[in-house]
Amino acid sequence: MMLQAQLHCLCLFTLYLTTGYGQEGKFSGPLKPMTFSIFEGQGPSQIIFQFKASPLAVTFKLTGETDDIFQIQPDGLLYHNKALDRETRAVHKLQVSALDAHGNTVEGPVPITIEVKDINDNRPVFLQPKYEGSVRQNSRPGKPFMYVNATDLDDPATPNGQLIYQIIMQLPKVNNVMYFQINNKTGAISLTREGSQELDPLKNPSYKLVVSVEDMGGQNDHSFSDSTSVDIMVKENIWKAPEPVEIEENSTNPYPIKITQVQWNDPGALYSLVDKEKPSKFPFSIDQEGDIYVTQPLDREEKDAYVFYAVAKDEHGKPLAFPLQIQVKVKDINDNPPTCPSAVTVLEVQENEQIGSSIGTLIAHDMDEENTINSVLGYRIVDQTPKVPRDGLFLVQSYSGTFQLAVQSLRKRDTPQYNLTVEVFDKDFKTLCFVQINIIDINDQIPIFEKPDYGNLTLPEDTAIGTVILTIQATDDDEPHTGSSKILYRITQGDSEGRLEIETDPETNTGYVKVKKPLDFEAVAVHNIVVQAENPEPLVLGVQYNASSSATFRLIVTDVNEAPQFSQQVYQAKVSEDVAKGTKVGNVTAKDPEGLDISYSLRGDKRGWLKIDPVTGEIFSVAPLDREAESLYRVQVVATEVGGSSLSSMAQFHLTLMDVNDNPPRLAKEYTGLFFCHPPKAPESLIFEATDDDQQSFRGRHFTFSLGSESLQKDWEVSKINGTHASLSTKHTGFEERVYHIPVRINDGGRPPLEGTVSLPVTFCKCVEDRCFQPAGHMPGIPTVGVTVGVLLTTFLVIGIILAVVFFQIKKNKDQHNVESAQASEVKPLRN
Repeated sequence: MMLQAQLHCLCLFTLYLTTGYGQEGKFSGPLKPMTFSIFEGQGPSQIIFQFKASPLAVTFKLTGETDDIFQIQPDGLLYHNKALDRETRAVHKLQVSALDAHGNTVEGPVPITIEVKDINDNRPVFLQPKYEGSVRQNSRPGKPFMYVNATDLDDPATPNGQLIYQIIMQLPKVNNVMYFQINNKTGAISLTREGSQELDPLKNPSYKLVVSVEDMGGQNDHSFSDSTSVDIMVKENIWKAPEPVEIEENSTNPYPIKITQVQWNDPGALYSLVDKEKPSKFPFSIDQEGDIYVTQPLDREEKDAYVFYAVAKDEHGKPLAFPLQIQVKVKDINDNPPTCPSAVTVLEVQENEQIGSSIGTLIAHDMDEENTINSVLGYRIVDQTPKVPRDGLFLVQSYSGTFQLAVQSLRKRDTPQYNLTVEVFDKDFKTLCFVQINIIDINDQIPIFEKPDYGNLTLPEDTAIGTVILTIQATDDDEPHTGSSKILYRITQGDSEGRLEIETDPETNTGYVKVKKPLDFEAVAVHNIVVQAENPEPLVLGVQYNASSSATFRLIVTDVNEAPQFSQQVYQAKVSEDVAKGTKVGNVTAKDPEGLDISYSLRGDKRGWLKIDPVTGEIFSVAPLDREAESLYRVQVVATEVGGSSLSSMAQFHLTLMDVNDNPPRLAKEYTGLFFCHPPKAPESLIFEATDDDQQSFRGRHFTFSLGSESLQKDWEVSKINGTHASLSTKHTGFEERVYHIPVRINDGGRPPLEGTVSLPVTFCKCVEDRCFQPAGHMPGIPTVGVTVGVLLTTFLVIGIILAVVFFQIKKNKDQHNVESAQASEVKPLRN
């Protein structure tokens, strides 16, 4: 028994250690107020805490909400003998007292709080085994139309009581598209976007959903769940756009006038109208019953139709559905008179037009609606001015407004203009319009020359171009300064080469015959010219030009000795600059109009490169050509007739020289100041540029660079930078203080390749402020100190000799002056 009691105490102590949850984190302690948290559902005989009291206490007493669950042993061991249930009581309020041997209270009572912690021991349950609801088609997606609710007895503040809703089935499921959605936290059911657009009670009037609820937030494999069915009826949407409305303009009925109505599917909607055009004056309104009114008279001529939108919102100002389009057409009434297109409508008609010919159309306007009786217009002539040769010369089509000649043709000489007053009317209004009809002259008269023959003209063949050789005149009786009376002269015979032209004076119709191209006695010596006079406007039917519109004259061309003529003024040829002497480089050709022989010669051959065969005109090279000296060589070729007057003419010969690679590369400039500071601290480099005198290709120059001597490669290095530049670099620092002449080979890579060797003088010298400094005795071209001293001594000696001679001459002049003064004093008296 003793061993069994020890084992029981050990078990209780172990249990106590594993299940006690004192607020101070200890399993025993003095008697004081404490709070314990214990998970529900644990087995019986679970130790909570071991209280300790003063030595006077021999036992402990437990009172309060024990529910026959909590007990305390005489030694102060508090425990529960049954499993706790949070859903029965979440908090137990207990009191513990310490008693002495006589049952008197020594300590306490002390409040002890037992908080029962929740475990997931209750499944969620829907409040209804079946839900029913309805929704209108085209309802706004996401707006709830019904709710499902479930409860869970577990603590809602813990995941055990956190419920998640979801739709697990929709019947029917058309095209595998979900028409309904549920808020997973609130159980609110609404339409998806597809459901808002596609639900149709005529196709499927009802749907069944299976909705599940799951605790633990749906995130635990040991969570509980429940499900329910939801039957949904689809109702027809009454939120529909009304039929278009037609309102008569300028109505005199009292306003506002109800014109149509909209209605939301449920009561309580807030209605408003929206016009996207946002006009300054919006003549419509809507009340909270959905009735739409026109608030003032409408004018169709101002605006013939209105399109705006009705909006339904909930009490929070959120749209309940898509806006509805409202269309209003304004019905026309005849409230506008006809209007004329302009103050005066001008029409034209040619004289001699036949009866019934159309003259033109008066198009009046009416602001009332087109293609209605209100805008049908009629026309009637009420006056004609002048009434010459009679009244009623014109008629107008009653409904088209087209004017016609009524009784006879017109002549401009009778009167050039008629003015008509026309009444334009609709079924209620009349308007007077004015029409002016101008009579246009027609081309029924031909030009007639003042004389048919202008005789003979004799001209030398060298008559200058532009010379007026003859004046001709024809007249036309049509209206002056019109296309019917204007005269154009045209040479129809005797000038097939177009050597003559005729200009017309626009005021007088006088024709001036001019030389347009050089006359040529050798080609045609006599021209028998026929001139035709015509109008730019065509003649009317039945009238034709005749002999009166033609005239003639004879042009006799006399011979003039003319210089030879080259076939072209500039001859061009192209050859390579390295052609051999005697190569033919081109040829020229000239002819003498009189058929004489021609001799060719050159002028301007300043370089003496060319010669010409005096008989054939072939040109040959007689010296080496050089493109670099002159790439385009220009000379003049002279053709002189042999015999006769020895007249000559000149043409240009341009010879383009094509480049060959005949110039070796060279330095682009003279490099004289190249230096490195001595002693050098590190290898250094300098840059130089190369060029040559040959023509540069479109790819540019591509030189290659190398040292001129292999023995220099241990000290120097040449590196190419690009096609024209390279750098010369030192390879070490052990150079003497002197001038180095570095040969560099430059190859142009041409065809054939040419190579040049250049020398770059590089000085190693002491530097002051990054500049080369050399004592005068060491600088090339400056004399040494000894030489300088000798030069200075010689200079001083020469200056001394010159000064001595000058001094001696001055002394001599002074002695002579003293002698003369003494002689003068003997004959001249003294002055006071």
